[in-house]
Amino acid sequence: MGEEVSNKQIILKHHVTGNVKECDMELKKTTIKLNVPEGSNALLLKNLYLSCDPYMRSRMSKTEGSYIAPFTPDAPIMGIGVAKVLESGDSNFQKGDLVWGMTGWEEYSVVTTSQTFFKIHDKDVPLSYYTGILGMPGMTAYAGFYEVCSPKKGETVFVSAASGAVGQLVGQFAKMMGCYVVGSAGSKEKVDLLKSKFGFDEAFNYKEEHNLDATLKRYFPDGIDIYFENVGGKMLDAVLVNMKVHGRISACGMISQYNLEQTEGVHNLFCLITKQIRMEGFVVTDYYHLYPKYLEMIIPQIKAGKIVYVEDVAEGLESAPSALVGLFSGRNVGKQVVMVSTE
Repeated sequence: MGEEVSNKQIILKHHVTGNVKECDMELKKTTIKLNVPEGSNALLLKNLYLSCDPYMRSRMSKTEGSYIAPFTPDAPIMGIGVAKVLESGDSNFQKGDLVWGMTGWEEYSVVTTSQTFFKIHDKDVPLSYYTGILGMPGMTAYAGFYEVCSPKKGETVFVSAASGAVGQLVGQFAKMMGCYVVGSAGSKEKVDLLKSKFGFDEAFNYKEEHNLDATLKRYFPDGIDIYFENVGGKMLDAVLVNMKVHGRISACGMISQYNLEQTEGVHNLFCLITKQIRMEGFVVTDYYHLYPKYLEMIIPQIKAGKIVYVEDVAEGLESAPSALVGLFSGRNVGKQVVMVSTE
């Protein structure tokens, strides 16, 4: 029998409608035995970093028909995390391995390996990167841009929520392809970041623009070839009328809609026909088979300083609810991470 230790958890108190609030979650103190059930292939993990991602909001509602199940009330929230293996019932993982995958918002988790876990081999980069550029958001940017959009050199690319975990990478990938890239964000600080650090050609603060159609015409007088969609709503409506013929839209997320009880309608869908636009939604797990190929491409770029990544790190498990809620008001600058523990 393993040692019994305290285990702090972040619990979802109830399913949420409308704006998610910190009080919809609570810090709970419980205990856990540091062992895996005998004969099981489970992993006992010590969680080091947790990822805050917009898609988690939809899991907080009692929704049906989604690609991922809703959270269970009175149970720990689940999300992507980086962890250390303390005990393993699976021969593919050894005690001391560092991994990333779907874990609990708690100090220690017992998980089954039927969930997707990746062993971390390259440790010459910050471990927290495996919640972002080297994890699910990085793969999202890679798959959504290269696989869904099929970019070509010299094309025009627009990225919404461009300073976030995914958007900042899409813009840099597009620049590597020789594209003209414009991003939107929600503050002057983020707009400056897009241009000075991530190399976007142009950027604008959507909160200061009263006519998004006119704004996009200003930056894309000849139209948009590729739109990497992260926000939905009014931005998508404005983009549709500014797309080029045979443009491509990669629908990654629609963060402007997640807290609405009644989602906004999109009025310009006829443009999909008149401009022969291809708009495709995707789920990153369908592309995880490309992860080794992605690492081969991205790790040398990181080490050479050709790709940069900005994180917003909140310290302590108790800071996780505030960090998650902050995503929906744009409080974070860069990828939102929660540091639970150092090794």
